[in-house]
Amino acid sequence: MPELPEVETTRAGIEPHVRGARVRTVVVRQPQLRWPVSPELTAELPGQRIEAVRRRAKYLLFAAERGHVCLHLGMSGRLRVVPADTPPGAHDHVDITLDTGQAIRFNDARRFGSVFWLRGDPEAFSLLAKLGPEPLSEAFDGDGLHARSRGRRAPVKAFIMDSATVVGVGNIYASEALHAAGIHPRRAAGRIGLGRYRRLAEAIRTVLAGAIAVGGTTLRDYIGVDGDTGYFQLRLAVYDKAGQACPRGCGPIRREIIGQRATFFCPVCQR
Repeated sequence: MPELPEVETTRAGIEPHVRGARVRTVVVRQPQLRWPVSPELTAELPGQRIEAVRRRAKYLLFAAERGHVCLHLGMSGRLRVVPADTPPGAHDHVDITLDTGQAIRFNDARRFGSVFWLRGDPEAFSLLAKLGPEPLSEAFDGDGLHARSRGRRAPVKAFIMDSATVVGVGNIYASEALHAAGIHPRRAAGRIGLGRYRRLAEAIRTVLAGAIAVGGTTLRDYIGVDGDTGYFQLRLAVYDKAGQACPRGCGPIRREIIGQRATFFCPVCQR
């Protein structure tokens, strides 16, 4: 599944092509994705100008003059900017054509993505309303992590992957950040002190910012707007490296299942 760096890379690639453009038509070829595509989209969006594209967690928000398109890539979704007359492929489910002669095309082979039309404040939308802070914002820090963790018995990896705690820390980046901070992924969230949470918050920011800088991580399905793959997999310290030496030289990386997700860590330097 595309994680926060991949979604942010998509946002940055799409926005220069669509900001200031006016929507001509919306074509929905497959209305049934994870949730039905909002039927109002085809009636209300044409004629409106796209003013900006921003990201909230793993959702993309296309701000129009009188509403927002809220799009989630799901497990294998892709957004591309193509000439509007480009013939659609088998899994090209939604086109938003622009007065520039281009189209925003949503492709989703597994159909776990979603496309909503929101008339009001997008932050009040049910899927966004209870989300935690953005990890690269000033609202996120180790003090907040420490405060939210008190009394929590869940493993710290599950805690930081909970979108009510902080958004966008997916499985790959959780393993990488915990290794960078030297924290064992099974340690109970409520048993970690303030100083270590401050290190963890900084590690989360550093890992995510580094992934964004190189276009995300490509392990299976993710491909960027321009057709390129991300390169952060070349920098991974522990993820998918079971049996290999820890980069700190202290022993082999171990793989365990935590919260039904494959987790990679060094049992020596992560405590």
